Amino acid sequence: MAKALKYVAWGIAALASGAAAAPYCAPQLSTTSQEPTSTPSPVPGPRTFEAEDAILTGTRVESSLAGYSGTGYVAGFDEPNDKITFHVDSETTQLYDLSIRVAAIYGEKRTTVVLNNGPASEVYFPAADSFVDIAAGQVLLNQGDNTIDIVNNWGWYLIDSITITPSAPRPPHQINPSPVNPAADDNARALYAYLRSIYGKKILSGQQELSWADWIAQQTGKTPALVSVDMMDYSPSRVERGTRGTAVEEAIEHHRRGGIVSVLWHWNAPTGLYDTPERRWWSGFYTDATDFDVARALADTTNANYTLLIRDIDAIAVQLKRLRDAGVPVLWRPLHEAEGGWFWWGAKGPEACKKLWGILYDRLTNYHGLNNLLWVWNSILPEWYPGDETVDIVSADVYAQGNGPMSTQYNQLIELGQDKKMIAATEVGAAPLPDLLQAYEAHWLWFAVWGDTFINNPQWNSIETLKTIYNSDYVLTLDEIQGWRNTQ
Repeated sequence: MAKALKYVAWGIAALASGAAAAPYCAPQLSTTSQEPTSTPSPVPGPRTFEAEDAILTGTRVESSLAGYSGTGYVAGFDEPNDKITFHVDSETTQLYDLSIRVAAIYGEKRTTVVLNNGPASEVYFPAADSFVDIAAGQVLLNQGDNTIDIVNNWGWYLIDSITITPSAPRPPHQINPSPVNPAADDNARALYAYLRSIYGKKILSGQQELSWADWIAQQTGKTPALVSVDMMDYSPSRVERGTRGTAVEEAIEHHRRGGIVSVLWHWNAPTGLYDTPERRWWSGFYTDATDFDVARALADTTNANYTLLIRDIDAIAVQLKRLRDAGVPVLWRPLHEAEGGWFWWGAKGPEACKKLWGILYDRLTNYHGLNNLLWVWNSILPEWYPGDETVDIVSADVYAQGNGPMSTQYNQLIELGQDKKMIAATEVGAAPLPDLLQAYEAHWLWFAVWGDTFINNPQWNSIETLKTIYNSDYVLTLDEIQGWRNTQ
């Protein structure tokens, strides 16, 4: 129930960040639909396409904000289906870097890029009062004519142009040879060595919750190699209201099958839950469901709320020790999606979150001696990154339809970790197609599809698509990773 609410609240947060902003009321200079101008002939090097020359659907050309190229820019993006469509020709089937020139004038935004009515990707726009160029991942253009749609997501931004540049081959990865914790135990080291051995060559199939992993086996004949579980119901503010967690038992069961375990924590706020009909106590990990202020709690170590933070960390340590004692190495992903701000641990900005991450790392590693953990960071923006010394793997949660390669986020994480950290798609709505992953050289270490309403929703993952993915030679399933502990 809480898991489904996660994405309801995610949508509300998106509206709060974008669609709720005041519209940009510049004069309208064109109709909402127009024919494209002639497409430039393919030439080596970068090519730029002006937004005002594209096909407009529900959007309009304006020119009030200075700094645009061409004769104007495209505004609108205030209705769900608003978009602009670029026709782009390519002499050969080729991979290109895509850049979008945009002004996100009402705060940070996100847009959806759709190639040839197929795979979609989400692109983040930082807040800006002027036009800036934003890396938007890659597009694999077919020989001949192609379409690139920019579709409203978190609206109210201004698109000036797009630029495509032939992609350079990806250089070899330079992954760190060992975990960041020098006292990592043999199990954690064996897992790290195995992951490093497959990185860039294969991808681990993964699923949120053991029951949905079993469902996949029924549909495809293959079981995910990785299962992700949630420590949510071990949060003290939930336990005192009667919850009983089962994540540890599920993790141990999958481990005994020979599988790999990832663990996240929807950390119910230690105190200050509103518990109203609109914001029930079990949604207390959301910013809008609690008055808990993480920055204030971390201001000094003597206040009561700091003590409650430590109490909660210690409670989760008890459960992680159960996994350690069962020989389970854990891909540990706390404080996930912090940069979105919809969870309380990210609500007060990056500095408070990074400080909390440091406390978590120190308390679990040095105080509790939990050396079975590999630490997975889960935000993309550089200002949120807590530092190389406490992060083993960088990751992103990506909810875009189309089973695409998520190359935008992958390339951003390459930069974040300087290609020294392995990269995982820790939550996805749509499992990525292996042919696209290889074509885009998006070397995700694993993917994990969210559970109910995503893995079993044909709009996100059809059964035929799941069969294609799970029977691909590029995708590792449970039967194919047996003996992973023997990796040297």
